[in-house]
Amino acid sequence: MNSAIIAGIFWHFVGAASAACFYAPFKQVKRWSWETMWSVGGVMSWLILPWAVSAVLLPDFWAYYSSFSFSQLLPVFIFGAMWGVGNINYGLTMRYLGMSMGIGIAIGITLVVGTLMTPLIQGRFGELFASTGGRLTLLGVFVALIGVAIVSRAGLLKERALGINAEEFNLKKGLVLAVTCGIFSAGMSFAMDAAKPMHEAAAQAGIDPLYVALPGYVVIMGGGALVNLAFCFFRLATKPGLSVRKDFSLAKPLLLANIAFAVLGGTMWYLRFFFYAWGHAKIPPQYDYVSWMLHMSLYVLCGGLVGLLMKEWKSVGRRPIGVLSIGCVVIVIAANIVGLGLAA
Repeated sequence: MNSAIIAGIFWHFVGAASAACFYAPFKQVKRWSWETMWSVGGVMSWLILPWAVSAVLLPDFWAYYSSFSFSQLLPVFIFGAMWGVGNINYGLTMRYLGMSMGIGIAIGITLVVGTLMTPLIQGRFGELFASTGGRLTLLGVFVALIGVAIVSRAGLLKERALGINAEEFNLKKGLVLAVTCGIFSAGMSFAMDAAKPMHEAAAQAGIDPLYVALPGYVVIMGGGALVNLAFCFFRLATKPGLSVRKDFSLAKPLLLANIAFAVLGGTMWYLRFFFYAWGHAKIPPQYDYVSWMLHMSLYVLCGGLVGLLMKEWKSVGRRPIGVLSIGCVVIVIAANIVGLGLAA
């Protein structure tokens, strides 16, 4: 396995770690509605940072984006909006199924759809069975899915040990939302594929290969922002008990602290995809669809590790931690299998 592929897996791990930790600052926000908190963090992650980073990277910001036709940018934006729908459904899945079952089903579907649908659409799926690298890659995806299932099982055992239940458990509604989340969240993988002309144009503009995917986030996350902010603003405007004015009328020290924590959470969410772009740049072009599998499986791995470090598994007994450890090892094995496939 060459150093570039190892670097790619490492940067995907860093992005996944940021994703696993991003909600910690949000937990420090006090006396704000979820919609206000999510909107403030989202403005930072979906709008301010993508635009600011692109403005720094691009020699001529407006000339770069105006060089693309509407028909080129529209699919990127639509897939970004698709990813945004997945984000909203993710939260609702947790509400009706609980964290462990919800994460297992949603991320499992997202991993498979986002990884395999791209070569299928491109007519390259059959090629995966024709080469040693392709077969190893498929095996890695399968092993990663097993790892996600094992970690989710560990989470379910943890919830039972702690007496944690879903807020409004509803298996039928939760499964529909989990499947919807899994399919729509894969929009980020599709958006990255649709944004390849933007990556090529960024490279021609002299941008370092590690950063060529970042200007595309202005369009991708713009689509996600439209869906998420529209959802939050609609609820803030129509749901009794929610009020932006009330949220921003807190005492100044608490208000500033809430803004700071929400902005920090949004920044960490953006860094998830910042380092995803770095990892994506190191993956061989013929296997670029594997980036999504690496990101999602490592996300589950990091989520488990972060939970252990934050002592969320304290007093749950040895069995849940043992199952979690097995799941983490399986995901690490999957990443190595994929790495061997990329190097083959």
